[in-house]
Amino acid sequence: MDSTVSPPWLLIVDPQRVFADPGSDWASPFWDEAWEKIRELAAHIGPERTVISRWLPTADRDTAWGDYFRVWPFADVPAEDPLYDLVDGAAELTAHPTVDEPTFGKWGPQLAARIGAAPGTTPHLLVTGVSTDCCVISSVLPAADAGARVTVVTDACAASTAQNGAAALHTMGLFGPQVDLRTSAEVLAAGEDHAGGER
Repeated sequence: MDSTVSPPWLLIVDPQRVFADPGSDWASPFWDEAWEKIRELAAHIGPERTVISRWLPTADRDTAWGDYFRVWPFADVPAEDPLYDLVDGAAELTAHPTVDEPTFGKWGPQLAARIGAAPGTTPHLLVTGVSTDCCVISSVLPAADAGARVTVVTDACAASTAQNGAAALHTMGLFGPQVDLRTSAEVLAAGEDHAGGER
């Protein structure tokens, strides 16, 4: 039996203050431009098929994550700290609770269940968010490995630097046809074909 490609879900990876606030050591200089495109896509897809993830500092410090937080002590605060809040306007884009993970990559049982990934269907994710060269790429490749169809919306992703963002997009582009790269204009222009999961 052929697999049916589901209508796409919009995944907004980690739209949190820690990655958007210019005063944060992890702020992306491209966040504002990406956020504008993300909101346009969310309005097109709708809150029922939009899901938001958050990275929370809840990993075991006895693992290599302990080394990580020693390098970035400003981030080693409780998960409830305002640093990890969603940016203004993000919560209203989805009808679902956030997918919270202590890992860079957000693909896993929680996200798969949220989008209804099931045998006989091919989930389709439109991936946006921050940062292109960390949590975005770490989410995209496992999703593709799991059999999802993934569209990385290039101008709706915010990188740490232009060079790092270009490198990450190049790497993700090597994983076609499971992963394809499109601009937000291309996604929106696809209209019924894209929203219906048809090619």
